[in-house]
Amino acid sequence: MVALVGVTAIWGYTFVPVQEAVAVYPLFAFLAVRFAISTLVLVPFAWRSLSRLPRPGIGAGILAGAFLAAAYGLQTAGLDLTTVSSTGFITGLYVVLTPLIALALFRTPVAAAAWAGVGLSVAGLLMLNGVPGGSALGNALVLGNAVAQSFQIVAMERFAPRYDPRALTFLQMAVACASFTAIALARGELSMPESGQVWYALVVTGVFAGALGYLVATWVQSQTTAARAALVFTLEAPFATLFGVLLLSERLGLLGWAGCAVMLAGILLAEPAAAATLRRLARRAEPA
Repeated sequence: MVALVGVTAIWGYTFVPVQEAVAVYPLFAFLAVRFAISTLVLVPFAWRSLSRLPRPGIGAGILAGAFLAAAYGLQTAGLDLTTVSSTGFITGLYVVLTPLIALALFRTPVAAAAWAGVGLSVAGLLMLNGVPGGSALGNALVLGNAVAQSFQIVAMERFAPRYDPRALTFLQMAVACASFTAIALARGELSMPESGQVWYALVVTGVFAGALGYLVATWVQSQTTAARAALVFTLEAPFATLFGVLLLSERLGLLGWAGCAVMLAGILLAEPAAAATLRRLARRAEPA
C-alpha cells in the first residue's frame, strides 16, 4: 500500500504541469501523446509477458483499458462544462461506487472498517472541494468518469491476480493511446508539441504517472481488494491540493486542510495494518 500512496502522490503532482501544458496544447492531443509515451516505455518490459498472455488475459487488458480511456475522456469533457470543485468531488465518488460494484458483480465482501473509511473519505472530499455546482451536463459527464474509474478498479481486482501486471498495464496504455489518438485526429488537434513545458508534462505523465504508476497500481491491486485500492486512490485529491499550494501558491484554508486530515483518517481506518496499530495504541492509552 505504501507504493500505491507514492503513485497517488505522483498523480497529484501531475495536475500542476498538466494544467500549464494544456493551456498551450490541445487536451485530447496531450492525452494521445501521453499514453503513446506510456505504451512505448512499457514495450521492453511487457513484450515477453504479452506474448505469453492467453486470450482471456488480452480481453481483460483491453476491457480495463477501455474503462481507463472512458474515465479520462469523460472527466476531460465534463471539466470543460462544470467547475473544478465539482469535478474534484464527483470524481472522488468512485470511493463509494467501487465497493458497491465489486459487491454487486463479484460478491466481494466489504469490511465494516472499509465502509467507515468510505464515509470519512467522502466527507473529506466534500470539505476539500466544496458542494458540487456548475453545469448539470458537465456534472453528469464527470459522474460517468467516476463510474468508469470504479469499473476499472474492480476489473483490476478481478484480473490482476490472474495475469502478468506488465502485460495488463501495457494493454491499458495501448487502448487509451488508440482511443485518444482517434479523438484527437477527429478533432484535427494532433500535432507535434513544440514547447519544452509541454514535453516536460508529457514525460512526467507518460513515464512516471502513466507507465510506472499504473504498473505499480496493477501489481498492488493483485494483492488487495477494490475497496481498499479505491480508498488509497482518493489521496490523489489532497496531494493535488498540496502541490497546488506549494508550487502554484494556491490557498487551501482551514476547511480544506481539515478535509485532507479526514480523508487520511479514512484511509488509516480502512487499512487493516493501520487499524490494528490504532487499536493497540488505544489499548495502551486505557487507564490500568
